[in-house]
Amino acid sequence: MDQIEIMSTACVLLGIDLGTSSVKVVLTDRVGTVLAQASAEYPVDRPHPGWAETDPEAWWRAIRTAVAQVLAAGPGVAPAGVGLSGQMHGVVVCLADATPARPAVLWADSRAEDELDVYRALPAAARARLANPLSPGMAGPELAWLHRHEPRVMAGARWALQPKDWIRARLTGEFAAEPSDACATLLYDVTARTWDAEVVAALGIRPELLPELLPFSGVAAGSLLPSVAAELGLPPGIPVSAGAGDSAAAALGSGVLDPGTVQLTIGTGVQIVTVVEAPTLETVGHRHDPVTHLYRSATRDGWYAMAAGLTGGQSLDWVRRLLGAEWAELYAAADRGPQDGDPIFLPHLVGERTPYLDTHLRGSWTGLDARHDRTALLYSALEGVAFAAADGLDALPGVPDADRHLRLAGGGTVSPGWRALLANALNAHLHAVDVPGASARGAGLLAAQAAGWITDAELVEVARPHTTLIASPGPGADALRDRRRLYLDTLRALRPLRSR
Repeated sequence: MDQIEIMSTACVLLGIDLGTSSVKVVLTDRVGTVLAQASAEYPVDRPHPGWAETDPEAWWRAIRTAVAQVLAAGPGVAPAGVGLSGQMHGVVVCLADATPARPAVLWADSRAEDELDVYRALPAAARARLANPLSPGMAGPELAWLHRHEPRVMAGARWALQPKDWIRARLTGEFAAEPSDACATLLYDVTARTWDAEVVAALGIRPELLPELLPFSGVAAGSLLPSVAAELGLPPGIPVSAGAGDSAAAALGSGVLDPGTVQLTIGTGVQIVTVVEAPTLETVGHRHDPVTHLYRSATRDGWYAMAAGLTGGQSLDWVRRLLGAEWAELYAAADRGPQDGDPIFLPHLVGERTPYLDTHLRGSWTGLDARHDRTALLYSALEGVAFAAADGLDALPGVPDADRHLRLAGGGTVSPGWRALLANALNAHLHAVDVPGASARGAGLLAAQAAGWITDAELVEVARPHTTLIASPGPGADALRDRRRLYLDTLRALRPLRSR
């Protein structure tokens, strides 16, 4: 279903945030105030077990719909620039004119598991330069799989692009990549800040498929083509930013810019990010087999570490659909609290990244008995996702064990009971970020930067949002610590069976 939200003002920029299952388009002012927003959905196709694909043309149709809606809802001022944010890790293989050669392979795809053996066989120094955990849902393994299994498609392809870079190519006719997305492909040397030729060659990827790397997310990367401007109802020739991967755009949009800041976002998956120093050859030398990610931020020179989990909203959505529950009923179950003998829910329906890096990990309910009702199952699902988030938080470097303070973002974290459950499970004080749609706001700020409306220094200053303390560990924390120990015991016991 398409959604529109209207606010008011003038002087606007357009931000496009390409998500996994929907696109959000916003109009913002130069300091990122959201003036109007619209969204449109598209499917994730799963033609085979472990596959996750989308036709890029479905993205484009959704963008056309959402842009038309947001322009109709906005203040009536023509946008002065376009900023981009997009789902990370996936790959669009296309022809020289940007026509997709096949459906896009997404981050949730696990078909390239065997290609990870190529990475494991690399010299230690090469693995260290990538500075990121191995996952089959990254563009590097996915491209190696496509070269191996679809050679005719790859022989006729001209470009291999990240999703939002394909959108930029459609907008401008220019083909390029930028650091915040490129460093999440398992093809990027984080110290040299370029494509890693040794890794590309080892995977059998044609190097000419990889486009030029732009310097940073906020640089203007082309201007809107007249034909596309007419199609979208936008002014021709306005600048389009290089854009950023969605986690980098969200960090910018919610002001995660200062060392020590930690933010938890629960969307389709779970992302926990914190600002870190730029890597050096010495520091990456210790990251041969990391379980957390190290990525370029959307600012000119920033970096962040991220714990990334697959078990967020998509696991909760599966549970509520299975049990025939609305979202409101699911979140209301959090108010029930834990009870003795509750079932344990392992939420790993599609494998897991941080900290397990196991595509074969699977979910379960255990400890079921006849007295358990639907509310007990709904509650345990929320609890299991909260425990999975705690697994990621514990793995993130630089986060203290006690007196934790986390910013909380994401549309699925507005229920007070759910927030209280998270605070207890994470042993953390949670602060709400006063930002509707952080990734989309980040895209709007990048549009302002590309259009010359805002400087680097101003960008950092205006990106910092207001935060409010909304939840702290409470009386239920001790009970949840006991429940989490049972969750971890269950995970350890069942993991070998699920991995066979």
